Amino acid sequence: MGDKLVKVSEFHGFAIPNVTLSEGFSIDSFVTTLTRLTSLKVLSLVSLGIWGPLPDKIHRLYSLELLDLSSNFMYGSIPPKISRLVKLHTLTLDSNHFNDTVPDWLDSFSNLTILSLKSNGFKGQIPFSVSKIKTLTDLVLSHNELSGKLPDLSTLTNLHVLNIIENHLDSELPVLPKELVTVLLCNNSLSGEIPEQFGELHKLQHLDLSFNHLSGTPPSALFSLPNISYLNLGSNMLSGSLPDELSCGDKLGFVDLSSNKLIGQLPSCLNSTSDKRYVKIGGNCLSRDSKDQREGSHCLISSKQSRGRDIAVEVAVISGAVLVMVLLGLGVLLLCKRCRSRTQEQHVLSKNVQANTPTGISSELLANARFISQAAKLGTQGAPVCRLFSFEELKEATNNFDSSRFLGEGSMGKIYKGRLENGTFVAIRSLSLVKKCSIPNLKARLDLLSKLHHPHLVGFLGHGIDGSGQDDSSSSKVFLVYEYVPNGNYRTHLSESCPEKVFKWSDRLAILIGVAKAVHFLHTGVIPGCLNNRLKTNNILLDEHRIAKLSDYGMSIITEEIEKFEAKEEDPKSCHRTNIEDDVYNFGFILLESLVGPIVTGKGEAFLLNEMASFGSQDGRRRIVDPIVLTTCSQESLSIVVSITNKCIAPELLSRPSFEDVLWNLQYAAQIQATADSDQRSDSTTWL
Repeated sequence: MGDKLVKVSEFHGFAIPNVTLSEGFSIDSFVTTLTRLTSLKVLSLVSLGIWGPLPDKIHRLYSLELLDLSSNFMYGSIPPKISRLVKLHTLTLDSNHFNDTVPDWLDSFSNLTILSLKSNGFKGQIPFSVSKIKTLTDLVLSHNELSGKLPDLSTLTNLHVLNIIENHLDSELPVLPKELVTVLLCNNSLSGEIPEQFGELHKLQHLDLSFNHLSGTPPSALFSLPNISYLNLGSNMLSGSLPDELSCGDKLGFVDLSSNKLIGQLPSCLNSTSDKRYVKIGGNCLSRDSKDQREGSHCLISSKQSRGRDIAVEVAVISGAVLVMVLLGLGVLLLCKRCRSRTQEQHVLSKNVQANTPTGISSELLANARFISQAAKLGTQGAPVCRLFSFEELKEATNNFDSSRFLGEGSMGKIYKGRLENGTFVAIRSLSLVKKCSIPNLKARLDLLSKLHHPHLVGFLGHGIDGSGQDDSSSSKVFLVYEYVPNGNYRTHLSESCPEKVFKWSDRLAILIGVAKAVHFLHTGVIPGCLNNRLKTNNILLDEHRIAKLSDYGMSIITEEIEKFEAKEEDPKSCHRTNIEDDVYNFGFILLESLVGPIVTGKGEAFLLNEMASFGSQDGRRRIVDPIVLTTCSQESLSIVVSITNKCIAPELLSRPSFEDVLWNLQYAAQIQATADSDQRSDSTTWL
C-alpha cells in the first residue's frame, strides 16, 4: 500500500482506508490544537494523510513564516483569513485537492517570496493581485485547471522562477520580469508570437514554451542569451526561417524546435547535434536531406485554406452549441442519479473505515499515515520518473564509457558523467555482478530504490543491466543512473586549501540540516526504513544553489543482493538489517568534521575521540575548532551542536539519539545562530 498513488478523481472528500487519516479525524480540532503554539514560525505537515477543508482559524498562528501542507487531501478554497499571516514568506499547498479559484487577496502577503500551489484543481484566471506581490521569487501554479489570460508580471522584479505548466491559459505571452531564471509555460494554449522582449532576459537559463499554439518566427536573441542552457519551443506553430547569422549562447545545451512549421536552412550553430549541444528539429519543413522533415506544403497556409478553416470554425461553433444543449439535459439527469449513488457509497465507506481504523488521532496512526503516504507522494513533487535504460543508450550517453567521462570511483563501482538524448546530464554508476546473482531479486530491490524521493537525496533516475559479459564470462553489469549534481562535495567546502569557498558556520548548519532531513526520511519515511547509508562528507553533494544532496544512500538495498545472492529465503523488499545507530554514529563524525575541519579529522578516529574532551573548555575549543567556525558562530549555537555530536559518537548504542532528536537540535542551533546574526547586523547598523 505504501507506493499507491490516489488520483484526484478517486477522492470525494471522505476518508479513504489506509490512505488518509481515519473518519474520526477532525482537521478543525487538529488546527485548533496547533493554534496554541502562537510563537510557531515553521509549520510543515507534508504527506500525513490529513483530509478536509483548511480551517480559517489557522490565521491564529500569527508568527508563521513558513507553511507547507503539501501532499495531503485538503479541498475547497484557501480561507481568506490566512491573509492575516503577515510574516509568511513561504506558502506551499502542493498536491492537495483545492478546487476553487486562486484568491484575489494574495497581495496581502507583504513578505511572501515563495507561492507554490501546484497539482491541485484551482480554476478560473490567475488573479491580477499576484502581480502586486513585489517580494515574490518563485511562482508555481503548474498542473491545475487555470484558464484565461496570463497577467502582466513585469512588476515582479525579484521573480526567478515562473512555473505554470499544464493548465489552460489561452492568451498571448506577456512581458516578463528581467530577473527570471526559469520559465515553464508548456502544455497550455498560449497563442501569438514570442515577444522580442524575451531576448532581453539575460539571466534566463531554462525556457519551456512547448505544446502551445505559438506562431511567427522565434526571436533570434533567444538563442544567444548569455545564460540560456535549455530552450524548448517544440510542438507549436512557429513558422518562417531562422537567419543564417543566428548565434547560439555558449551555455546552450538543449534546443527543441520539433513539430513546428519552420522552413529554409538551419543556422550553423543548430545544424548538428554534438557533445556540446543537442538539437531536435524533426517535423518541420527545413531544407535538409532527412526523413524527419515534412513536405513543404505542410508549412504553408493558403488564403483558400484559411477561408475554409473560418467556415469550418463557424459550423463547429453552431454544432457545438446544439450539442452542449443536449448534453446539459442529459447531464442533469445523470447528476441526480449520481448523487443518489454517492450517498450510498459514503454509507458503505463509513462502515469500512470504522471496521479498519480506530477513532481519534493516536501517535501511531499519525506515524503510519506518514509512512504510507510519504513514499507514495513525495515522488509527485517534481521528482524524476524512474525508467529502464538500455545499455546502448548508456554507451551513447558516455561515449562508450570514455575515460574523459570518468568522474571517479565511489564506495561501489566506477562513476561516469553522461548526457542523455534530451540534453540532461546524469551520473552513471557501473557495478559488476556475478552471474549467479538473482536478476529478478535485484530488479525488485532497484524498484524499492526508485521510490526513495526527497529534496535532499540525489535523484535516482533509473537503471540498466548488461548481461553480455564481454569482460568476464561469469559476470554482468548493472548501471545506476542518477541526477548530475555539479557543485562538488561538502568536504571540499571545509578545506583551507580553497579559503574563498570555505563555508561559514550558518552555511554548515544549513547543509547538516538538509542531510539530517534526508536520513530521517530514509529511517522513518518509508517502510521498512533504509539504514546504513554510507554517511560521510564526501557523499554530501551540492547543487548549483548549494543545496545539500546525499549520495550513496540505500546502497545496502543492492549490496545485500550482490553479497548474499545464495540466500533464497531473504525478503527482496527489505533494506540491509544494520543497526540504525550506525547512521547516527557516522553522522556524528560528519558533525565533528564540520566543527574541526577535514585537516584535523585526517588524524584518525581514535585521535578525535580522545580530543572530544577539549570541547568542554573555551581554551580547548579554540585549540581544536576550525577558526572559520569560531569567528562566524555564536557560542550558544556551537554548544548545542557540540552536545549532540558527543551523543552521536557515544560508545554505548543506547546513549545515541534518534535522528529526529539530531534534526531538532540542529534546527534549534540554526535558529539561535540566525538570531545572533540578525542582532549583530542591527548593532552594526546602529553604529553607522
